[in-house]
Amino acid sequence: MSLFQKASPVDMDGLRQTYPFESHYANLNGHKYHYVDEGSGDPILMVHGNPTWSFYFRELIKGLKGTHRVIAPDHLGCGLSDKPSLKEYDFTLKSRVFDFEAFVETLGLDRKITLVVHDWGGMIGMAWACRHLEQIGRLIILNTAAFLPPHGKPLPLRLRLIRKLPWLAVPMVQGLNLFALSAIFMASNKKLPPIIRKGLLTPYGSWHNRLATLKFVQDIPLYETDASYDMVETTDRMIGGLSHIPMLILWGAKDFVFDRDYYKEWVRRFPEATAKIYEDAGHYILEDIPERVLEEIRMFLKEHPVAP
Repeated sequence: MSLFQKASPVDMDGLRQTYPFESHYANLNGHKYHYVDEGSGDPILMVHGNPTWSFYFRELIKGLKGTHRVIAPDHLGCGLSDKPSLKEYDFTLKSRVFDFEAFVETLGLDRKITLVVHDWGGMIGMAWACRHLEQIGRLIILNTAAFLPPHGKPLPLRLRLIRKLPWLAVPMVQGLNLFALSAIFMASNKKLPPIIRKGLLTPYGSWHNRLATLKFVQDIPLYETDASYDMVETTDRMIGGLSHIPMLILWGAKDFVFDRDYYKEWVRRFPEATAKIYEDAGHYILEDIPERVLEEIRMFLKEHPVAP
């Protein structure tokens, strides 16, 4: 099979009751960049990671759209966005941040943004935030990182194998979809219902549609010579500039990638933040305890109103 195959269409049959949102598209360099845009009021912008998509934020969107304008894009290659080939897109962190920057500009927002980030979306969103401090009103952090691994912490073995052994990673991730499939069972602390498993996996139903899933992991920088190392290191140095912005940190304790060391690093860097860790939640905290997370976010938004 070729890495340059065309994308397969995403079949949303059966998912609209769970994901009942109108689709919107921005044009980014000729690619369709899908996003959800629900409600009105102060904007809340949600940035997903790998291998999720805007579907992951569905309960927050439903719960907040009555009081806020909630926007959740899909990165290129993910969700309902276009799935470019390697000839068309380089799948690096820098490109992801520039995509997000261009997308926010198309929205023409005239109010400060509440940024919600999860997984690799933390690095994308916070790298963008460091470049646009004046646009950020509040920050909500969910099992993610926006800095180099604390104390030189190594990647988990599964990620190291995908990162270092392409001859193994390509058939495993693109051929068998093992990265997204294993996340269904390992990232959540409970057994997900079939409809939720289907929703998380639907955009990644073919070899080509899994290219972004593979490239996200391969782009994780391990060495200074890696393509995305400079941007990660720069964000690591710059995020202290966000310390004056109200921050809420909500963490699933049973996360085998972004574990307690990452949670402690966030708290160390942002001691003024409101931080809670949940022993009964994993990496997919919004699948495990969505009601509690939603309630904490509602209280945080009310306690920290954003001026126009």
